[in-house]
Amino acid sequence: MAVSTAVLRELHRIHLQLSDLRDRLARGPRQVQVHKKNVAQQQATLDAASQAVKQTKVASDQKQLDLKTSENKIEDLKAKLNGCSSNKEYQTLLEQIAATEMTNSVLADEILEAMEKTDQLEEVVRQSHVQVKAAESEFTKCQEKVNSEAGGIEADIERLEGELAATEKELPVEMKVDYERVIRSKGADGMAEAAGQVCLGCGKQITLNMQNELLMSMPVFCKSCGSLLFIGED
Repeated sequence: MAVSTAVLRELHRIHLQLSDLRDRLARGPRQVQVHKKNVAQQQATLDAASQAVKQTKVASDQKQLDLKTSENKIEDLKAKLNGCSSNKEYQTLLEQIAATEMTNSVLADEILEAMEKTDQLEEVVRQSHVQVKAAESEFTKCQEKVNSEAGGIEADIERLEGELAATEKELPVEMKVDYERVIRSKGADGMAEAAGQVCLGCGKQITLNMQNELLMSMPVFCKSCGSLLFIGED
């Protein structure tokens, strides 16, 4: 049983090209998903920042309302000073006013901190908007590129599959079962060049007898990795 070395080389070339094209075709949707996930992550960051701004503003508004209420309380207490009937009552009112003013001072500081925090968070929101737009733009570009390339890749795959089927017909019938088995198991790695008494698929040395069989155009499978061997053009 003889098998053309040129046929084996051609089969290996086609299998390698098909493997590369199929990888590219499968890689496209994965790249789109990566960009889609990035958009979702950026949007989540934006949503969280927007929610933080909202919560900080609500807390600040409540503190300002509390401050206003407390200031009104001070005015009421001061108005009662003139109506005090005893020094003890007068001192009690003064202590209440002092305590309320201390509370107001703390509230005022907290309101200022909340306003500064709001400004910082709003800047995060603005930056997040930019990041979302950028991520959406990259997602769209990637999707368009993958979609535009997919048709060409699929056409190349179809063409090469036709070439593969035609070339496989040139294999001896007796070796097709073994050939199909190794290709089904290992894909393009199911074939390997033999050079200098070495299988380039696994790097293991082949026997002199195997090399002689290759020179006589006999089908030879590497004893180490199982690849169908062929002699390279050099």
